[in-house]
Amino acid sequence: MQWLKEPEQHFTPHEGIDMRKVGVCVSQVTEKLNMTQSTASQYLAILHRAGLIKTERLGKFTYYTRDEEVIREIGEYLKQEI
Repeated sequence: MQWLKEPEQHFTPHEGIDMRKVGVCVSQVTEKLNMTQSTASQYLAILHRAGLIKTERLGKFTYYTRDEEVIREIGEYLKQEI
């Protein structure tokens, strides 16, 4: 999740894509983490189902970004409840 917060520092960008706005795709995560595409896709799907990341489809790629609003809400909830 930290890498998705500042993607331009951790991933090689796709041409014409602003990673801070659009996010990163599975192939970028796969390359960074040195894992299979299916494993990276499964991890991203878990984060998406948990509501921690958002997806955007552009052409043949699906891009993933952190859902900062949800992450902030979870942080506030934890501060209040713990």
